Amino acid sequence: MDDGFDGGPTGNAPEFTVSEISGAVKRVIEGEFSHIRIRGEVGRVSRPRSGHVYLDLKDDRAVLSGVIWKGRAQALATQPEEGMEVVATGRLTTFHGQSKYQIVIEEIAPAGVGALMAMLEKRKAQLAAEGLFAPERKKALPYLPEVIGVVTSPSGAVIRDILHRLRDRFPRKVVVWPVAVQGAKCALEVAAAIEGFNAMTPGGSLPRPDLLIVARGGGSLEDLWGFNEEIVARAAAASGIPLISAVGHETDTTLIDFVADRRAPTPTAAAELAVPVRHELLAWTGEQEARLARAMSSGLEQRGQRLRDLSRALPRGDALVGAARQRFDLWEARLPEALRRAVSVKQLRLSEAAGSLRPGLLRRGVEVDRRRLGAAAERLEPALSRRIEVARERLARRADGLRLRALEADLARQRERLDGVGRRLSEVGQRDLAERARRLEALDRVRETLGYKATLQRGYAVVRDGQTVVTGKAAAEAAQALELEFADGRVRIGGTPRRTKKRDETPEQGTLL
Repeated sequence: MDDGFDGGPTGNAPEFTVSEISGAVKRVIEGEFSHIRIRGEVGRVSRPRSGHVYLDLKDDRAVLSGVIWKGRAQALATQPEEGMEVVATGRLTTFHGQSKYQIVIEEIAPAGVGALMAMLEKRKAQLAAEGLFAPERKKALPYLPEVIGVVTSPSGAVIRDILHRLRDRFPRKVVVWPVAVQGAKCALEVAAAIEGFNAMTPGGSLPRPDLLIVARGGGSLEDLWGFNEEIVARAAAASGIPLISAVGHETDTTLIDFVADRRAPTPTAAAELAVPVRHELLAWTGEQEARLARAMSSGLEQRGQRLRDLSRALPRGDALVGAARQRFDLWEARLPEALRRAVSVKQLRLSEAAGSLRPGLLRRGVEVDRRRLGAAAERLEPALSRRIEVARERLARRADGLRLRALEADLARQRERLDGVGRRLSEVGQRDLAERARRLEALDRVRETLGYKATLQRGYAVVRDGQTVVTGKAAAEAAQALELEFADGRVRIGGTPRRTKKRDETPEQGTLL
């Protein structure tokens, strides 16, 4: 009796191959869902080098894979981004290589033009028309800033990433202005931080940054909306300090990215844009030093070789002095004979001159010269005395004149030095006064910004009971009279303390509610 467990076929169930089952499922799904529209949130988005786009469509309970082929991806008016609410039009199909189904998307569009997207596009067009996105307005970043100002949350991972990257590349001084990076206060605090950094006085107790970084981690459109506010974009555009925008991940784009001087895809990349790599600079310096040493060595070698080449072209020393040595030997041989002939000639001339000389004639000449010399000696002493006296008087007059002129010259030099010191003191005083005036103006601007008067300009009021500020309902009900201070003046409201009114009564005139 066959019990059906001998390994042979059992029953009449048909057998299918894996490919047959996969093809059957594919035909069923493509036949039933050949054209569908699906609404969902874009999750993971991948763009490989092939040009196709792979993404996930999700809601709160399920995830559907999708693909946009390269030809359609390039023609799409709206590129899918993570977190975007979209309506995708296409067809369902299967990918038998992984036993999964997916949607081949032919068209993708936002899920209705929402209020946020419409507002963002309108605001972007307005700012672009004003020229705030123009490339010529963007300032160049400093090559190596001394102080870097960072506008971000002090408790998030962003500031740690920036500080860690700066420490690795080139340590710099960092001043952090803590702000809220999402929510209602985000835009006001970020704009105030940018303006506050620009209002700092260079060289003050708190150094004014040379570069600003506005940074935040990734998030949804709603999370990043504070950086799409007009007040933030205008503050970034008006910044006199070069500014780097590092808001969100690489695919996130906000209005501050368009007006910033540079946009970084991540906060870490912003730190890389801010400073160079110190080790690379040191390596480059060492390389330049080595190149200089090689160039000097090569130059010395070339000049030495040239000197040796020129020395080979010069005649030898023996050849230069040989002819002169030969002439010297010739003249040395002829010298004794020439001396003897010269002595003979001199002796002949002496004997001829001596023949005309007589002792008596010589004595008469000597006597005449002696008398002439004696007469000259008698006249010489008085003449010398007169010359000495005249010279002494002239020397005394010149000495007096020289002392007076020296005193006048010294006085003139001292007067010039005194004038120079006075001018320098005046310039230093003027610069000090100007610096103090600038610091006073900056402090006054900070006072105006932080004072309650600025709050009154936004529609608030201060309630006082006499000299006391009323901050609660109970104090207001107990007050006899209240004084309201608005931005343009004060108003006094008289009345009596509020009494408990019955259900059908209406408040009397003058009663404070």
